[in-house]
Amino acid sequence: MKKLQDWPEPIVRVQSLSDSGIPLIPERYVKPILQRPSVNPTTSNDVNIPVIDLARLYGDDHALRATILDQISIACREWGFFQVINHGVSPQLMDRAREVWRQFFHSPMEVKQAYANTPKTYEGYGSRLGVEKGAILDWSDYYFLHYLPLPLKDYNKWPAITADCRAVLDEYGKQLVELCGKLMKVLSINLGLGEERLQNAFGGENIGACLRVNFYPKCPQPDLTLGLSSHSDPGGMTLLLPDSNVPGLQVRKDGNWITVKPVPHAFIVNIGDQIQVLSNATCKSVEHRVMVNSSEERLSLAFFYNPRSDIPIEPLKELVAPDRPPLYPAMTFDEYRLFIRMRGPCGKSQVESLKSPR
Repeated sequence: MKKLQDWPEPIVRVQSLSDSGIPLIPERYVKPILQRPSVNPTTSNDVNIPVIDLARLYGDDHALRATILDQISIACREWGFFQVINHGVSPQLMDRAREVWRQFFHSPMEVKQAYANTPKTYEGYGSRLGVEKGAILDWSDYYFLHYLPLPLKDYNKWPAITADCRAVLDEYGKQLVELCGKLMKVLSINLGLGEERLQNAFGGENIGACLRVNFYPKCPQPDLTLGLSSHSDPGGMTLLLPDSNVPGLQVRKDGNWITVKPVPHAFIVNIGDQIQVLSNATCKSVEHRVMVNSSEERLSLAFFYNPRSDIPIEPLKELVAPDRPPLYPAMTFDEYRLFIRMRGPCGKSQVESLKSPR
């Protein structure tokens, strides 16, 4: 981990660049032509990722429950993304968590800098992900913190900009861990496994959970850059609380980029690389990216539900057969995460590069 002790270059806060009123973005943020949003048009405005109502998932109507399970199964296989409503997390808590983080990013720079992060753990206030020197950067700042496992949970690294800040974030994490646990059971059942099988493969109750809050400032040249480059999430499952007013997330589907239309108080769920590996590619982690714009800032909360970091993750034996051999070698999440951090966002190339030769 020695090479991850510090950033390779001085950190520039993107919010400071935006606030300075510069008419042109620095060259460091200009994407190669084929990666720019202007040359990757989206599909029809009528297309959106599936929206699934979880209200009756645990009711007595078995036919309706089967329908919900089927909707989630199709979404995991065909999209890798879906939105959930009536999910059990308090709407008031969702709104307050978003507001707390907006207050943080609008705090004085000296307040934010007190929480500046390093590549060693990424926890804290940051402005870049990969550690490659001279890399083309994304137009965003972020804050990363740990919820689980408990030995990594350090309240001193959490911002305390309001009296209720840490209590709000704690309760938010608690409710999202519970929701992720419910969704893990659904995915496990849909794979034809016992409802606890995926969770046990993650480490049972001893799993990882963390939050990255993404802040995308206004950008004078949004057609030349991205708030977050194309990538698939390296962990297990992500619950995204998007900006309620400003769209920006795009999902790749059949070679086209589809701009997600958030439903009020819904979570956007996406499958991560670890579940793709465990399911032997039955469930798909999917490329996604984030657009920026010139007139409005955008803020989103990405909650990552991950396997225990030292458990080898490989295709589950129940999903392997002579005509469907294991596609991936065993690798711990720690090993995979380090692999990702060295390279930064790289589309789907991270997990695909691990595929075992046929």
